[in-house]
Amino acid sequence: MSDLLVIDHLSKSFPKKKSDNLLVLDDINVHLAEGEFMALLGASGCGKSTLLRIVAGLEQPTSGGVWLDGHELVGPGRDRGMVFQAYTLYPWLSALKNVEFALSDRPARERTDTAREYLDVVGLAEFADHYPSQLSGGMQQRVAIARALALRPRILLMDEPFGALDAQTRGVMQELLLSIWERDRLSVLFVTHDVEESLILSDRVCVLASRPGRVKEIVEVTLPRPRMFGLQDTVEFRDLKHHVHSLIHDEAVRATGLEAVLARGKRP
Repeated sequence: MSDLLVIDHLSKSFPKKKSDNLLVLDDINVHLAEGEFMALLGASGCGKSTLLRIVAGLEQPTSGGVWLDGHELVGPGRDRGMVFQAYTLYPWLSALKNVEFALSDRPARERTDTAREYLDVVGLAEFADHYPSQLSGGMQQRVAIARALALRPRILLMDEPFGALDAQTRGVMQELLLSIWERDRLSVLFVTHDVEESLILSDRVCVLASRPGRVKEIVEVTLPRPRMFGLQDTVEFRDLKHHVHSLIHDEAVRATGLEAVLARGKRP
C-alpha cells in the first residue's frame, strides 16, 4: 500500500498571554497508507484532536506540514470528511437536507440521490424526513457519518465520534463503521481515548505522549479481521490491550499532574 497521508515533522504551539508559547504537538511524523484505519490514542491533553484538526485544515501547524496524495494541505477541502464527537447537525434541517448541505456545489437531483444513498448506507433511509430532535444520539451521529461519506472523501477524519454514546450503542456504531470501511476500503484517521475501541477498529494505533504530544509508539494491531463479537475475550486481544495500556498509563498520570501524589501513596 502506498502512503496517502504524510504528517512530516509537524509541531503546533498556541500563544499564551504572559509567558512563552504553549507547545502542544512536537515533531509528529506519521504516515497513513491507502485504505488503512489508524487510531490516534493518548491521555487527555496530548493534542490528538488538535492533530486531527490540522489534518482537516481547521488549524495550521507552527512548523512542518501535512500532505495528502502528495499535495500539501493548507486549509479545509472536500477530499477530507470530518465527523466530530458533538452532534453537529443543523436542527432546522431534516436528516436528508443535513446530508445534502455538504453537497451544495452539485445539481439538486444529484444532491438528493447521493444523500439518500448514504442515509441508506448508515441504515437511516426511512428517517430521511426526520429532524435531529426526532432522532436518538446514535442516529444523529449516523447522519453525520452519512454527510461525511457523501463527499466521497479520500480520507475520513473522526474525532471521538462515539464518545457521547452509551456502551451498547457505541458497540453497534463500531460495527457499522467497520462494515462501511471494509466495503469501501476507506482511509480513516480516528481519535479515541478508549484502548479497546482503538484495537477493535484499527490496523495501527499511534500512541501519543503527553504535553507536548509526541509519537510514543505506533502499535501494529495483528488481530484477524473480521473482528467479531467476543474478540475482547481472546488472549491475543488481552495481551495487546495490556501493552497499549502500559504505554499510556504513565502519560495519563503525567497529564493529570498527580505523579507526586500517587508516588506518596505507594510508599510503605
